[in-house]
Parts: sequence; structure tokens; C-alpha cells
Amino acid sequence: MPTLIVFCHLRWDFVFQRPQHLMTRLAEHYKIVLVEEPIFHEGQAHLQKREVAPNITVVQPHTAIHAPGFHDDQLPTLETLLAEGDLVPEGEKPVVWFYTPMALPLLKAFDPALVIYDCMDELAAFKNAPKQLLQRESALLNIADLCFTGGPSLYESKRERHANAHCFSSSVDAKHFQQAQNRDNSHPDQAHVAHPRLGFYGVIDERFDTGLIKEVAAARPDWQIVLVGPVVKIDPKDLPQAPNIHYMGQRNYDDLPKFLAGWDVCLLPFALNESTKFISPTKVLEYMAAELPSVSTPITDVKVPYGDVVAIADTPEKFIAACERMLNMTEEQQAALKERMRAIVANTSWDKTAQKMHHLIQTTEPGNKAARLLNPALDSADLDEVDADNVDALRIHPAAASRAAGQDGRVQAAG
Repeated sequence: MPTLIVFCHLRWDFVFQRPQHLMTRLAEHYKIVLVEEPIFHEGQAHLQKREVAPNITVVQPHTAIHAPGFHDDQLPTLETLLAEGDLVPEGEKPVVWFYTPMALPLLKAFDPALVIYDCMDELAAFKNAPKQLLQRESALLNIADLCFTGGPSLYESKRERHANAHCFSSSVDAKHFQQAQNRDNSHPDQAHVAHPRLGFYGVIDERFDTGLIKEVAAARPDWQIVLVGPVVKIDPKDLPQAPNIHYMGQRNYDDLPKFLAGWDVCLLPFALNESTKFISPTKVLEYMAAELPSVSTPITDVKVPYGDVVAIADTPEKFIAACERMLNMTEEQQAALKERMRAIVANTSWDKTAQKMHHLIQTTEPGNKAARLLNPALDSADLDEVDADNVDALRIHPAAASRAAGQDGRVQAAG
């Protein structure tokens, strides 16, 4: 099996989403090595490896460097760890797949056969985005042989910047979420919550409209709002609190259909800001697989493809009214809505998405742009202005290298 090296800003054990869905399926064709962001560890730098699924190894760098993510200060140590980590059989050219452009300088630890950018989010629009991200993304788009995007909005944003861009919207594991159609299988942790229940699961961060939830809860104290998921980049003190708002915390993937089974209406209460401009929520199709009505704020990648199935509301008052309509649908209206949901769900799956991606990987001719730009003997006179910018984005700057050496120059690969 060829090796597929994946650089990911999301941890494997975090919310089960696009990277996990795709890699568990692509593992039928590739030996997957997923490199996570480093974890602070006092002492000798090392790689911790663990097999999380057949043909999938998660590699967790541990360093004594106080810097978040694939920060410049981390890169010299990470480059050494990866080069000495025996991640790829000797002589093999791996496929290298990026979820975050911040890891781009680590490409020089490998001799890639193909470079892929799977742009699942507009990371530069997120809170606390690194200042180098835009430069590295421009370089990655120039170097990559393939660009995948997580939805139509991202595709429109990237297609003019990459000649081989393909839209692969968030898909669905229908069989998994169809378990929720057994309404008697509700999760016991919400048994104490009365009906009607309006539910959301996912990461609760700057994309989540806390103000909207507060208004819905205040306007309809008889509605019970169930929120399932980790709280990230939001102070818990800033979360809306009310007797009818129930925080369930982060749950594993297997629990999600059980929560869905006990809900009456599903919510997509996304804030309308820069961080949500390009999102394509995976949960919209999962809610459909559960055959539950949904109400969303006007997120483009929900409104445009699914506006005839998902109720769209752009103010708290309209959101509340839409929830009311969904709760009061007649049996005939429910049956018609479920029929439309089934038709949508039947036309997509993560299996199909992974198969199409694999076909593109197999049939794409490498442009060898990365090999050219990573050539240490390359004379700057041979580069045009764009390529010069790309080389700079790939460079690990001397200041970062010296800082990293001052932390702990020793490295060790550990299984």
C-alpha cells in the first residue's frame, strides 16, 4: 500500500468529522499516517504513535516548546522528528495531504509523489488564526497537485486559485444516523428533559450564535434546548444559562444518533460572521438521515442546496417561528418532508466521496512543483516572483530554528 501522510489541525479523538470519515475509508487503499499538532512535554522531544484503526497511525509530536499548533517555533524540531520517525518506507514517495497550510514547511521532510490540499474550512477567518496562514495557503495552492473543498462556497473561493480544484461537500454516514429513526432509542442522559426538545450537536465556538439560543430559550421556556458538544474558544461564563438549556458536553460518535432519537427539532444556530461565511455543516445531512426537521440561520451552504428541506431564518423572531412551524407540522407535511430528506441522503455518502477522491489521486499527474521549490540548490534567479513567495512560505526561519534548539535539541521517535 502507498503511504498517505496527513497533516491535520484537528485531533483524531476530537469531534468525529471530515478527516476521520475520509481517512477511515481511504485506509482501504493507503497506509495512513496522520500527523497531529504537537503537545507540550517537558523533556526529550519525541513522536508518539498509535494505531487508531486498520491502516491508520496517528502520530503525536511531543515537544518542550511553548507554542501552539504548527507554529514557526515548533517547525525545526518537528522537521527533525519527522525525518527520523520512520514514517515512510525507505525510497517511497508518499502522497502528502494537508488540512492546515501552517504545516506546509514540513513538506521538506518528505519527497512527495503528490501534494493535496483538502480545504475543509476557511481557517484564516477563525478566531486566533496565525498571521502566516494566508501566505502559506497561497503557497500550498500553488504547490498542490489537487485541491478539494468542503463545500460550494469554499469551491467558489478557491477554484480560480487552483486549476485542479474539486468540490466535495460534507457528506453523511446514512446507516449510522438512521439509527435515530428508532425514537425509543433516546440517550438516557436526556431522559429527565421534557418535550419538546430542540437539539444541536457540534463544536460550540465562535461560529455558534449564543445570543440566538438565549433569545429562543427566553421566548419559549416550555421548549427544552439540548446542546451536545465541546466548548472551544468561548469562556463558559459567556454561555447562555437557563432552566431549559441543557449542556451535555462532548460525546462520542456512537452516542449522537441516540441524542437525535430523542429530539423533536434539530438546530443549526450559526452566527453570521467571517468564520461561518464558507462553512458547510456536516450535521445538516446527519439530521436528514435521522428524518428530523431542522431550522438554520442563513448559512449559504445550507440555504442554497437545502432551503426547501431546512427552514431558514435570519432573525431570532423568525427562528422561533420556524421552530414553531416544524413542531406543529401535520402528518402529511411530515411525510412529504421525510420523502425529500430520503432523496437527498440517498444521493450522497462518505463512501462515494472517498472513492471519487481516490480516483483523482490515482489519475492526477504530479506537477512536481514541490520538488522544484524544495530543491536546496535552486538559484533565486531561476524563480519568478510568485515562486519566490512560495519558497519563503516553505522556509523555516533561522530565528525559529535557534529558539527551538534552545528549548531542547534532542529528538526521539517512540511507538
